[in-house]
Parts: sequence; structure tokens; C-alpha cells
Amino acid sequence: MALGFENEIEIIEVMEGYLINSRPPEEVRNEVDINYKTDDQSIIVFEIRSVWNNPNEKMESNIAKATFVKSENKWKIYWFKSDMKWHIYKPNEKVNNLKEFVKIIEDDKHCCFWG
Repeated sequence: MALGFENEIEIIEVMEGYLINSRPPEEVRNEVDINYKTDDQSIIVFEIRSVWNNPNEKMESNIAKATFVKSENKWKIYWFKSDMKWHIYKPNEKVNNLKEFVKIIEDDKHCCFWG
């Protein structure tokens, strides 16, 4: 089930604001950048980097995910661990809105998202 219209407006407002404040300087974005995408009920934040041995090739690395739980009207937070799987973010499993999700990613108090 896709996210509802109300969620789409919140996603655009919050996530585009996050990108404006968090992306690296424009002169290095061809080497490293961040972005987000939606996938069903989830928003995935990922990093885009040049492949180490081929700078013209890009690769994406997952950073964080928020999945909307409609029955609870909350967002469940995940981090992408080195085992290449999503894990629930135990310090703060759920938030009420995307602004709280973005704040947790930015603060990264437990070094789960940005290492």
C-alpha cells in the first residue's frame, strides 16, 4: 500500500528541507552526495558515492529508513547495518513525524547512520 496524499506532502516538505541543509557542498557532489526515495510505506535515505576504482560509476549505500505504520500513525526507524540488513533503531524505535526522524539522523547520537 502506498503512502497517502497527506504523507506525500509531509515527505516533500521535510525531506527536501533535510536535503537542502545536509547535502555536501556543490563542488563535491559529483563524488559524494545524499538523497532519499520512497518505497511503499517507507522513506529511505541513502548516500551516493563514486566507486573507488571507477570514479565515473556511482553506487548507493543505504543510511536510514522510516516506515509508516498506519495503525499507530507513527514512523518506525531503521538503520542499515554492515550485515547489509535493516535493523530497528533501538534507542528510538518510533517517532510521530518525519521531522523527528530527520532530527535523529542528524544527531546520530549512537553513530548508527553516519558511522
